[in-house]
Amino acid sequence: MESALAGRERDAEAARLAAVRRYDILDTPPDGSFDRITAIAADLFSTPISIISLVDHDRIWFKSHQGLDVQQIGREPGLCASAIGQAEPWILSDAKCDVRSLANPLVAGDFGLQFYVGVPLRTHDGFNLGTLCVIDREPRAVTERQIEQLKHLASMVMDQMELRIAARRAIGDLSREIDHKETALRRAELMAKEIDHRVMNSLQIISGLLRLQSRSTGNAEASNELAHAANRVSAVAQVHRHIFMSESVEGAECRGYLQRLCEDLSRTLSPERSDVVVDSIEAELPIERIVALGLIVNELVTNAVKHGEGRITVFFGRSESGEYRLSVSDEGGGLPADFDAGAVRSLGMKVVASLVQQLDGKLIIGGPEDAQGTTFAVVFPGSDQPVQH
Repeated sequence: MESALAGRERDAEAARLAAVRRYDILDTPPDGSFDRITAIAADLFSTPISIISLVDHDRIWFKSHQGLDVQQIGREPGLCASAIGQAEPWILSDAKCDVRSLANPLVAGDFGLQFYVGVPLRTHDGFNLGTLCVIDREPRAVTERQIEQLKHLASMVMDQMELRIAARRAIGDLSREIDHKETALRRAELMAKEIDHRVMNSLQIISGLLRLQSRSTGNAEASNELAHAANRVSAVAQVHRHIFMSESVEGAECRGYLQRLCEDLSRTLSPERSDVVVDSIEAELPIERIVALGLIVNELVTNAVKHGEGRITVFFGRSESGEYRLSVSDEGGGLPADFDAGAVRSLGMKVVASLVQQLDGKLIIGGPEDAQGTTFAVVFPGSDQPVQH
């Protein structure tokens, strides 16, 4: 049967090996921070060899090794396995004369080790992971000052290892926090989409009710106004629907958005015509700008269908100076010669003017380049441009 002492030793070694694994340093690449420490240790003792070792269950692995070309040795002949059995430094000034090392293959064999000083690499909870050691093939004396300095260097090794494990934990915590925030963001996006969906449905219901009311009222003027109101509410619903279809709640890509919106407008306003053409760059704009653009396009395309002729072109682009330009053009007879934009009092133009102001832009109507038809253009700054007031 296993003795109580042997059982305790086995359990203690299992706990020590668990501590070695906890630092996750075995078989990691060379590290300049540790190499500088072994270089200082070798210089301090004037020895050709200095090692930072970690004692595994069947091997001694070297995190840093000055003056030695091997990466690891078996656990049994290694003196580091003996050095970790105590809290104090393991000192062999002349290994061939020390009963603790006479039979050791590294001492008695071809390697010819005669001098060894190893300071345990001790964790904050009392486990010896390995050693910082200096080695020579010649016997030599050692001073208390040298031992104290080697202890300080061993503490620096452990500081480096603790910093690395703390950094890994911090990275793990940060990664988990990012995961939690991404999960929360996805939930918020889903909630925002659900709200948009409900708003869209509510607007469609309101639009339907307004149309029913416009048909049932006996007053022609009131019926006409109700129908106009229904169309505008329907336009807002369409804008929301196309935003709802985009993948992001923060913005939308303009070209696809305008194409889908204009296809809907063409079917709704003039089913017999399919000549609303979109010429747009690919650009990602924030939701508040996309909404304003959509409502402007709705008003201007609706106006062009009612009063213009031929093909309607919706253009969206960006100049070299960074300004965005949205225009809606038709091929009709153009505006009257005495047309005064400032005198227009229609609700549609008031809506457009308000939306242009929201974009910090300006509205341009017609132009000398217009040989035929009418062009309404909105020019507004890019997000990286200063706003002019």
